[in-house]
Amino acid sequence: MIAAAAAAQSEPTPYSESDPRVVAWPPRERFPLWPGKPPGAPAKAIVPNWTMNNPPPNRELWIRGVPMPEVHVFRAAHPDGSALLAVPGGGYEFLSVQNEGIDAAERFNAERTTVFVLTYRLPGEGWSGRSLVPLQDAQRAMRLIRSRAGEFRVDAARLGVIGFSAGGHLAADLAVSFDEATYKPVDAADSLTARPAFAGLVYPVTSLEPGLAHGGSRDNLLGPNATADLVRARSPLRRINAATPPTFVVHAFDDGTVPVEDSLEWIAACKTAKAPVEGHLLTEGGHGFGFHLPSDNPGSRWPDLFALWMRKHGG
Repeated sequence: MIAAAAAAQSEPTPYSESDPRVVAWPPRERFPLWPGKPPGAPAKAIVPNWTMNNPPPNRELWIRGVPMPEVHVFRAAHPDGSALLAVPGGGYEFLSVQNEGIDAAERFNAERTTVFVLTYRLPGEGWSGRSLVPLQDAQRAMRLIRSRAGEFRVDAARLGVIGFSAGGHLAADLAVSFDEATYKPVDAADSLTARPAFAGLVYPVTSLEPGLAHGGSRDNLLGPNATADLVRARSPLRRINAATPPTFVVHAFDDGTVPVEDSLEWIAACKTAKAPVEGHLLTEGGHGFGFHLPSDNPGSRWPDLFALWMRKHGG
């Protein structure tokens, strides 16, 4: 889900674990990304705000207010060593952790993949250096997971990422900026690579430039009136090269929030750079469909296709 879609939803209600339509959150197993305050912490305390959105029966949990980013661990019953960092969307304004986090974990746990759901900091909540805040968290998450691979029973070389909407932007940015120095190393884990073995991009924002950008994602990440240089720097589409990991892209032509051209241009740029890419473009699906397309929509099979594809690329 992305922020612009929120206008069509019912008024949010406070989160309650007693609501049977919401999976209990957070899971018992989770860990913080930073040993103390994260980089650029604001002076004013950030207050977590969890709400349930959308009309019944499709209620879902959204999170605003992330004072301490975390990785939430969803272990497969019979793990095969593959691992996936799931990055929810929300226009960098909130995190759609149920539709694009918990549901992703449930689906890919069934493929024997251990899933790590990232609750990253929202850049507009007072953090300094806001344009790098989510990428810092994504890089740090990849490194910490790899540093504890034995504990999680995963293969560090088989760790990929999947991101949705603005989370797709973050996953794409990680795929092309994994070696960018975005924060001062804090421990031995930061000597490890943040490069994902593969990346799934689901209705992703791949550029913040005019004509492709989702305006809310751009402004929430960069702040209002961002310079052209900053817009280009945080537009992953511009940074694809032969070192970009294999990517799997899903997008619907009738997406009224993030233009399908974001994915079309990504596929074309990967082809030019000779970076492996697979694209699945749907006639219908809109935006924010996650794992809930109706069964008569051929696009409802995209998770099956992604599961097959990631096996070919290390997952």
